[in-house]
Amino acid sequence: MREPKVSVGIMFEPRIDFLFSGSYLSGGRTYSGLQRVSENNGKIDWNGTLYDELLFEPADEMRNSFELRGVTIGINFHWERKENQSFRGSVKFIVENSKVTAINILGVEEYLTSVISSEMSATASLELLKAHAVISRSWLLAQIEKNEEIENSGSVYSTMKETEDELIRWYDREDHTRFDICADDHCQRYQGITRASTSIVRAAIEQTRGELLIYDRKICDARYSKSCGGVFEEFQNCWEEKSMPYLVKQRDSKSETNIPDLTVEKSAREWILTSPEAFCNTSDKKVLSQVLNNYDQETVNFYRWEVKYNADKLSELIKRRSGTDYGDILDLIPVERGTSGRLIKLKIVGSKRTRTIGKELEIRRTLSESHLYSSAFVVDKVNGTDGKPEEFILKGAGWGHGVGLCQIGAAVMGEKGYKYDDILLHYFPGALIDKWY
Repeated sequence: MREPKVSVGIMFEPRIDFLFSGSYLSGGRTYSGLQRVSENNGKIDWNGTLYDELLFEPADEMRNSFELRGVTIGINFHWERKENQSFRGSVKFIVENSKVTAINILGVEEYLTSVISSEMSATASLELLKAHAVISRSWLLAQIEKNEEIENSGSVYSTMKETEDELIRWYDREDHTRFDICADDHCQRYQGITRASTSIVRAAIEQTRGELLIYDRKICDARYSKSCGGVFEEFQNCWEEKSMPYLVKQRDSKSETNIPDLTVEKSAREWILTSPEAFCNTSDKKVLSQVLNNYDQETVNFYRWEVKYNADKLSELIKRRSGTDYGDILDLIPVERGTSGRLIKLKIVGSKRTRTIGKELEIRRTLSESHLYSSAFVVDKVNGTDGKPEEFILKGAGWGHGVGLCQIGAAVMGEKGYKYDDILLHYFPGALIDKWY
């Protein structure tokens, strides 16, 4: 197997300004300097000529780069912002949904150098960076493989089940059909060469070149999140109903292996309202700075956290975020929990309508202006004198879906001297590491 190429959707705008540093080739001609493309009746308008798609390739892959102006990062997160970003490799422009899409095409290892530099801090330990290189490479190639299987099967892949009383939706990367993955947190955070890579990141990539997590001769769908909250969640509780034998419940600990049954409400409440020992149970700024970039460090208290909502504000928020008018929110009732205590289904009881929603990310998106830290939470109500709720208090655990590698837990393991293979096999039990190219 040779090193594969990957196509990454970077930005989606009616008009895109971009700058070539060095020479780029298209249609047998050479171009450099500032350029602009825009959408025009479903086609790309470049210098007054319309195209179905445009491809520019660098004359020198190692020396040349291009800059995209005004790329949105942190889409739908509290720190969403725009910045100019630079990339190596080729750039292709297509039109989707009346917008121009900019796609970066490059080798997997170059892509990973950026992902690790974007997802992790340059202060991270070598072993943590090596572990992350392997899971990021595995996740990427597993998604490409999965997309090919879906296309070849000819079957319709749906990520939503809806009835009058229930909406179950999960979010994966299958909505990208004309490129492999996107550049934001929805897939893996990728910012080209904007985040300068360091010698330790390059060493982590080189020392694990071509290494993948494998289970039963198949590339592992190697998921990761910021903080599991103490126990790993299982794949099928966040995405499609498919059991992954290497994405199973386990304590994020070597000393404590007992796992309470967090699918039971009483046990989940007790777990979430306490702060059990776990690798990811840390407030060590030195460790956290390895995983959290500057804008992530705006977030604090994520192993255990609390959010309060005035009842009127919550009713307005849920209506706006879900597009459903529940009326006054009277109750939030846990219906089903996963192995980490994360809610798979939550019943929203309103004065006009009652409906059950899931899975975890749909719940998090509905109950927050961006994304609630996780769906592992319990609900406490404060009622007024009329018996109606005045305030809802959500007390929660962890940050993200909690499946696979826990980035903060892995950072702690690296600090404690664990090697990258020990870290990987802690979070992906039963898998093995194999070099494929």
